[in-house]
Amino acid sequence: MDPVTVIENAEIVLPERIMRGWLAVADGQIEEIGEGRAPERGIDLDGDYLIPGLIELHTDHLESHYAPRPKVRWHPLGAVLAYDAQIASSGITTVFDSLRAGVDVDGGGLGAELVELAEAIDEARRHRLFRCDHLTHLRCEIPSPDVVETVENFVARYPVGLMSLMDHTPGQRQFRDIGKYFNYYGGKTGKTADEINVAVAEKQRVNGERAAVNRPALVGLAQQRGIPLASHDDTTLDEVDQSIKEGVVLAEFPTTVEAARASHRQGITVMMGAPNLIRGGSHSGNVAAETLAQEGVLDILSSDYVPASLLMAAFELPRRIRSISLPEAIRTVTRNPAQATGLKDRGEIGAGKRADLVRVRVTGETPVVRQVWRSGSRIV
Repeated sequence: MDPVTVIENAEIVLPERIMRGWLAVADGQIEEIGEGRAPERGIDLDGDYLIPGLIELHTDHLESHYAPRPKVRWHPLGAVLAYDAQIASSGITTVFDSLRAGVDVDGGGLGAELVELAEAIDEARRHRLFRCDHLTHLRCEIPSPDVVETVENFVARYPVGLMSLMDHTPGQRQFRDIGKYFNYYGGKTGKTADEINVAVAEKQRVNGERAAVNRPALVGLAQQRGIPLASHDDTTLDEVDQSIKEGVVLAEFPTTVEAARASHRQGITVMMGAPNLIRGGSHSGNVAAETLAQEGVLDILSSDYVPASLLMAAFELPRRIRSISLPEAIRTVTRNPAQATGLKDRGEIGAGKRADLVRVRVTGETPVVRQVWRSGSRIV
């Protein structure tokens, strides 16, 4: 992976505008940016877009590589490296690996396998096998009986860049409408309505009591360690108020316009799924990302369960919402997630920033990744 020195003849997407020009890289950083013809020949992008490397805060895709089929577990390091390659080829140079902490009452979640994946990630990082920069997003299932102990052990052993507070109890948040819960889990698990009814009753019986104890304990852990906190699926104004009191900085996938507006008004960054935007709505029937963009309260996009959707959604956003420019849309997948998680050295094309860069060619209306650099070294 040889470092680049000059990239020329590019449509460079800066934070506020697009400029036809060139840039120079030295020691892994952007050294200089210029308009028009480059002072020396370099890598000719032939008029393609040059954007900052994408920053992904929430992707469920690692678990798909590790558990590709029900009751099947793949080689942990092999799964991690395959996932890394897919992330890089999607134009993502910084990824927060989403790992679930806490088993569910019906046996869901990674359980002890959380450590196996964390060890594989650590091994790949130690041996410099990664293409992308990997950080950890620990997704904490609040009602889980073992979540606090699991998180305590994890943060004592591994660095964590983001913690989210999740509660998938049916009848609230993402599944406030029980019918949506049945549709989602019936299709996902193949369980019958009677089997799901039994699980719903059990979750509703025990989850509230556990959440009342576990949530403040998890918030305290994050605050002690200085880990940024994200709420998950806030639906009501009361839930947003709780997030504000807990010092939450990121609202993941609010399910209503009211919750998104309230979060945004209080300075909490609002994140929605890129597949939601591409598909034209939420797969679980909640508020559409496009609606929040029209309201001016969409700050960050996440690829969620389709890594390639992140770049697609950034280029699709200005076509859906005419008041949003391409530089504004690109900020939702670069600068905004960097700022939300305290990554001050990346997220935009500017002198002194890390040379995390993506060459993009638009074919029809589809953006295609052509080349990717991380810290000036080519990874795709």
